[in-house]
Amino acid sequence: MKLIIRPYSKTSFGLSLGLTTFYLSLLVIIPLSALFFKSATLGVSGLWEVFSEDRIQKALYLSFGAGGVAAIINLFVGFLFAWVLVRYEFPGKKILDSLVDLPFTLPTAVAGIALTTIYAPNGFIGKYLEPYGIKIAYTPIGIVIALVFIGFPFVVRTVQPILEDLPKELEESAYCLGATRFQTFTKVILPELIPSLLAGTSMAFARGIGEYGSVVFISGNLPGKTEILPLLIVTKLEQYEYAKATGIAVLMLVLSFTIMFGINYLQNRASRRLG
Repeated sequence: MKLIIRPYSKTSFGLSLGLTTFYLSLLVIIPLSALFFKSATLGVSGLWEVFSEDRIQKALYLSFGAGGVAAIINLFVGFLFAWVLVRYEFPGKKILDSLVDLPFTLPTAVAGIALTTIYAPNGFIGKYLEPYGIKIAYTPIGIVIALVFIGFPFVVRTVQPILEDLPKELEESAYCLGATRFQTFTKVILPELIPSLLAGTSMAFARGIGEYGSVVFISGNLPGKTEILPLLIVTKLEQYEYAKATGIAVLMLVLSFTIMFGINYLQNRASRRLG
């Protein structure tokens, strides 16, 4: 008995495409269009005045700088977690695997309060660093730690399945051909993981630059020093400066899209090389 698979009809394709376009427009295109239209009411000179404001520029550098540093740290930390979870068996492995998803389920405000409690000058860890003049809470270092906390699961969960599905025969063949462990890792394993590493790192970066809840407590919100762009947007909204708030949001959107586009280009290029 032969199994006959019939092609999808044009009707089902049109219905699926229509529903996809409808929800994409409702959730993405229309809100983003409204964002651009509202910020356009400032005019070119008004937008330039917003972008050239010293407070906004410092918040921009801090948000993207801290997000980039945290993403790079997450690249290594997330890979290490994924490697340990896949390659080793040890007591408590399932518990550790479950804890990786904790930043996904934990409210970001709770995470921010917990990190502030730990790293504040009178906190569990901060009180031991304070005598040496080392401050973490209310500094850019605290912001980076918060972004690492909420971002590293993205790298773990994108790399872990690739490591699990990686054929053992590849490594065995490399060993049989005389390759060392370092050569096997750099020439056989790492090239297979590059697309997933870039994907996880880009998602961690995107989450980091838009993070608010876990950062707002540990940053201290000092204008020009530890003030992030999402907080500045909220401040503008509370002051009823809606056009300026949307202008800052458009700036974040354009820069984020440009960076993400570049990362996705590198990811696709690496995937084509593997293919």
